[in-house]
Amino acid sequence: VSLIERIIHMLLFEIGAVAVSTAAVLLAEHDSADTAMAMNISISLIAMLWNFAFNWGFDKIFTGRREARGWSVRLLQTLAFEGGLLLFTVPVVMYFLRLDWWSALLADIALTVLIVGYSLAFNWLFDHARARYRRQHGLD
Repeated sequence: VSLIERIIHMLLFEIGAVAVSTAAVLLAEHDSADTAMAMNISISLIAMLWNFAFNWGFDKIFTGRREARGWSVRLLQTLAFEGGLLLFTVPVVMYFLRLDWWSALLADIALTVLIVGYSLAFNWLFDHARARYRRQHGLD
């Protein structure tokens, strides 16, 4: 996977993740749209750095064609990524939503569970779209 492909993946993923998680915070009637968006953009920026580093390392361990990865590898990737990200994001949730540590942890876990489903679907779609694009343009 090239650097450009990683950047495209990261940006598309985070745009969708911000939209999904902001909608979830608003549906929970937790705060204003501005606060929800600011919190999720902050989390997104943290996640982009983590995404780049984590997935680079993951691809070094799990080599081969990404579109050929089974659901068990995809689930491992998603859970390990989200678990690591949680360590960085609980303080952000505490700050923006003015929650105590325990409430912020629970809120962040709820958002994480939502993003796990989104991540599984997004990565499957992205990998298959990438493979199709590369086949159609003779890049494989």
